[in-house]
Amino acid sequence: MDPRFVGHVHALRLALTDPRFPAATVRGALTAQPEARPALARAVTAADATAWTSGNGGGAPTAAPARALGSAASREREAASAVVPATVPDRAGEAQPPFGPAPGPGADLSGAAVAPGPATRAGETVGAGQAADGFAAPSRSTAAEAAMHGAADAHSRVDDLAAALDAEGVPVHRPELGVLVAAVPADAAARAAARDAVDVVDDERVRLRSAVKSRDGFFTTFCISPYSRYIARWCARRGLTPNQVTTASLVTALIAAACAATGTRPGFVSAGVLLIASFVLDCTDGQLARYSLQYSTLGAWLDATFDRAKEYAYYAGLALGAARADGDDVWALALGAMVLQTCRHVVDFAFNEANHDATGNTSPTAALSGRLDSVGWTVWVRRMIVLPIGERWAMIAVLTAFTTPRITFYALLIGCALAACYTTAGRVLRSLTRRAERTDRAVRALAELTDSGPLAELVARAAPRGMRSYLAPLAAALGAAAVLAGTAAAGFGSWVPVGCAVLYAVLAGVAVTAPLQGPLDWLVPPLFRAAEYGTILILAACSEVNGALPAAFGLVAAVAYHHYDTVYRIRGGTGAPPHRLVRAIGGHEGRTVAVTAAAALLHHQNQGFTIALTALAAALALAVLIESIRFWVSSGAPAVHDESGEPA
Repeated sequence: MDPRFVGHVHALRLALTDPRFPAATVRGALTAQPEARPALARAVTAADATAWTSGNGGGAPTAAPARALGSAASREREAASAVVPATVPDRAGEAQPPFGPAPGPGADLSGAAVAPGPATRAGETVGAGQAADGFAAPSRSTAAEAAMHGAADAHSRVDDLAAALDAEGVPVHRPELGVLVAAVPADAAARAAARDAVDVVDDERVRLRSAVKSRDGFFTTFCISPYSRYIARWCARRGLTPNQVTTASLVTALIAAACAATGTRPGFVSAGVLLIASFVLDCTDGQLARYSLQYSTLGAWLDATFDRAKEYAYYAGLALGAARADGDDVWALALGAMVLQTCRHVVDFAFNEANHDATGNTSPTAALSGRLDSVGWTVWVRRMIVLPIGERWAMIAVLTAFTTPRITFYALLIGCALAACYTTAGRVLRSLTRRAERTDRAVRALAELTDSGPLAELVARAAPRGMRSYLAPLAAALGAAAVLAGTAAAGFGSWVPVGCAVLYAVLAGVAVTAPLQGPLDWLVPPLFRAAEYGTILILAACSEVNGALPAAFGLVAAVAYHHYDTVYRIRGGTGAPPHRLVRAIGGHEGRTVAVTAAAALLHHQNQGFTIALTALAAALALAVLIESIRFWVSSGAPAVHDESGEPA
């Protein structure tokens, strides 16, 4: 850090304590993670040599070093400390003369510990000047502008080192500071102006505001975030970690599910209250991570999977409660809600992966959407229509407390179906009117999202090449329609669903024969999910075998976990789970054939189908959980969390 630095402490937190990036910098301050430290050591050595040559060749050095760098060994130690040189700001945000080692990337300059780590929990940092809570952030003061960009800014050797890292190809993150100040004043007048700019802006208020997602649902923005951010600050000041809050949210949701399973009105009321409490904690964990910059790979995995685990466990609790209360069997509705919700998410994931980095990505439909977003009230209406997690959980909680589980599931299914139609139709229109070139990364991501197994691969190798652009979604749609319609028409115990499942496997192989580069090819993964999950649901519902629907619920939950795990790995840039795992669990088409065959072979046995579904669910859960846990606790796990603000 340049000893002349003047600025906000939170500006330094954003740059120096965030472990997600190989290197990060603001004006006059630089930090590097272990992977960037060799490049930093080389830059320090080169800068030292340049300063020595300039100082002994008759000319003054262009930038006097803030501290003598000493021997090569000391330079290596300095680079390893990840901040050059070692100066620490005082509480007012002004750097003091060096007096010891600089804070590393895991140090919280406010005094609260921040755990270092190579991965992220919260994704992209919300800019301090963004309207993170739905309100406009204050504009930068004139004094801040003068301090940051005025002619009185001094040349800083630290900034030269950041430029040298850029030149070596090391990605240097430069956080968006918004109204925060980070300056290196050249003279007393500029220093006074910078101090005034620091005094004008309350960085704690900015820190609280930036702890909240810049885009979220109506219920979350106006009913949860106004106070959950203060809970996050309370947790930070007591040393609690985001992972602990995430775990507390899961435990609260599981208790809510247990209350719902009692089947009593007090139990239903308690379940609704606890579900909202779980959601408050769910918002708090991400806000705590952003507030204190505590990011971890484990946190990314927990946050990515616990939301679905909480929601689906609650569905199971409602189904148990309905049976206990008045003998009402709503397991088919619970499984239908899980299938519909998971398919909705796959539509979101597949569309975003197919288009987020496409070139020439223009569409009249997208332009119309942008114009609608410019009208304030339409923004919130459109966010509520898609029934994001906040609105969805609030509806479930209220209906649980005051109605019956059957009514709750009916409302949930209708709401999710309307939301799915709205979002899918809009994305189809965008895709048909969009002029875009899909990247190789997007094609690879769509192929991995299909989760194709050995049967589909065998057909794909034998099928002719050079398919038309719309053949992939057409083949997937025909296959899904064939297996779902055939299973529903033939009923439980017939061999017709087996034949339809084999036809589905053939058409699934045809769909993935060519690279998924067509405008609607992102529909292929959600069509496969609908076919597999829907077939299991229909067979279990038609079987009238005791325990078949709960067993089918467990099987779909295990498979859905595998698919969510695949999504978050792709988002992190590490690709899908190992192909050997996908082959071992059969792929979507192999599992569909296996379930239909089990129904045909075991229909005459009293509990045979239930036992088969339970065994398959246990085997799949064991296989995918072992691989998932191994991956997410490994050093190669990605930095991944949804901070786009797209409400799930």
